[in-house]
Amino acid sequence: QVQLVESGGGLVLEGGSLRLSCAASGPIFSINDMGWYRQAPGKQRELVATISKSGNTNYADSVKGRFTLSRDNAKNTVYLQMNSLKPEDTAVYYCNAEIVGSINLRVNKNWGRGTQVTVSS
Repeated sequence: QVQLVESGGGLVLEGGSLRLSCAASGPIFSINDMGWYRQAPGKQRELVATISKSGNTNYADSVKGRFTLSRDNAKNTVYLQMNSLKPEDTAVYYCNAEIVGSINLRVNKNWGRGTQVTVSS
């Protein structure tokens, strides 16, 4: 089965930095878009950033200029560099990837289990 495993979350002071990683594994034929979403308690899950296979990125307005998304296609891994963190960035961050499975060769939107990011003032 295809899996996404996130890492790099934790507690950081306001203005600090964290680097999240998400690695895909399993019967993968190819991966299209990858990205990150986040969800704070009592709020809806929202898009943070996405990146295409060729490296084209899209960011939510709230993180532009502070977060940087990148990927290593050879490792099936996406990274989110988070700088100048604010308390409002506190949320569970979920990795997402559009993966073509090697079994049925169809695109499926996969999700990781999430990693907690807490920014304290």
